[in-house]
Amino acid sequence: MDVQRFLIRIDAISVWVGKAAAWLIIGLMALVCVEVFKRYILNAPTAWIFDASNMLYGSLFMLAGAYALAQNAHVRGDFIYSSLKPRTQATLDLALYILFFLPGVAALVYAGYDYAALSWRIREHSTVTAEGPPIYYFKTVIPVAGALVMLQGLAEIVRCIACLRTGEWPRRMEDVEEMDVVAEQLAHSEHVDLEAREAAIERAQDIDRAARQRGLGGEEEP
Repeated sequence: MDVQRFLIRIDAISVWVGKAAAWLIIGLMALVCVEVFKRYILNAPTAWIFDASNMLYGSLFMLAGAYALAQNAHVRGDFIYSSLKPRTQATLDLALYILFFLPGVAALVYAGYDYAALSWRIREHSTVTAEGPPIYYFKTVIPVAGALVMLQGLAEIVRCIACLRTGEWPRRMEDVEEMDVVAEQLAHSEHVDLEAREAAIERAQDIDRAARQRGLGGEEEP
């Protein structure tokens, strides 16, 4: 297996987990709507919904971490970074991954495992509300999410090394972005002709590429 195929495989895992976790938004929305209806219409609030909504949101937040890293979507101060050459970017990224990312995420996985194991041993329940729901399932997400972020981080380190060797960033597995949504909306518009539509999409893509400054290639062809 070559480096590019390995990187795309890791990206695919992170993207799949991120998309699967995104469905938790539906459950979270349903819980909030039910609670609002019960609280303000029926005057019968449910105590455990507060805990459940926190757990759903927390799980979504943690499980989306590897996805965000795979899509190069984490916030960075790229005011200076974007003006650097790829090899300089890779050198900076590699140093930060080794000095901060690896120790930090390793500590998260290690501590999260102990945290979850203790919670399972005592069958921990939430103490925020009376007769709170079990939370050992939720705490299990901590080491699992940490391990996924670590896996994607190792792929990012390989990307940095590959960039140092070739002078170009390896391709990434892309997901649907705002540009795709804009293009689809314009395609169904009756008030924009083909030439104007293509010009608008091209300008938007140029702005997006300039803002990113980092080689994000397309999904690998089978």
